[in-house]
Amino acid sequence: MREALKEAKKAFEEDEVPVGAVLVHKERIIARGHNQVELLQDATAHAEMICLSAGAAVLENWRLTGATLYCTLEPCAMCAGALLASRVDRLVWAAPDLRVGVHGSWMDLFAHKHPIHSMEISSRILQEEAALLMREFFQKTRNILNT
Repeated sequence: MREALKEAKKAFEEDEVPVGAVLVHKERIIARGHNQVELLQDATAHAEMICLSAGAAVLENWRLTGATLYCTLEPCAMCAGALLASRVDRLVWAAPDLRVGVHGSWMDLFAHKHPIHSMEISSRILQEEAALLMREFFQKTRNILNT
């Protein structure tokens, strides 16, 4: 998760919502990603999506079985769907996302049994560090807008 936090800090420095992700396969980080929504002007350019695409390229396979995704924020519905479709074995996330998080904050998409895949999930790992980065970002953004 510390490596995912490094990615989130990159997003922060680029004036993106500070979310970072890393994909681990066979105990090795094979892909990294951070939010690039503003840079790319693409609502789908979430840290998780970028990381999953990069991981698939490294493995030369869209099936990411045996992989764990570490992300600094609870996934949204889009990212949760991509995790399931990619066959990621494990998800570890840090801070809850009260607006669109789908592991219980807004709704629990994972409570429903998926027809072809199941995933182990660990939550709130290094939650305070990830949440602090988010608070700092939105305070900074509000200050810029109010000046």
